[in-house]
Amino acid sequence: MQYSIIVYETDAELAARNDPQSAAAYWGAYLAYSKALSESGVARGGAGLLPPSDATTVRLRDGRRQVQDGPFADTKEKLGGFFLIEVDDLDKALEWASRCPAA
Repeated sequence: MQYSIIVYETDAELAARNDPQSAAAYWGAYLAYSKALSESGVARGGAGLLPPSDATTVRLRDGRRQVQDGPFADTKEKLGGFFLIEVDDLDKALEWASRCPAA
């Protein structure tokens, strides 16, 4: 079965991506996790997303396309990325999800 591990991050966690003092640890944790997924053979895809400041939201209202800068909703946690895995059951998916740096 395929499962998606969704990565939600706070503003501080998103900022860590580019902070000279924390970027190496941030990216190192995600690279190690991605490598473990790949080496175990469960990885099927995934991607990190740009920060909400780079987002564009597109909605259809009354048959007309509406485009606005920024994320769809203002929330404490932002969608930072996802991993798509294929494992035998939910228990294995939960094991992998608990190892994600965002867990």
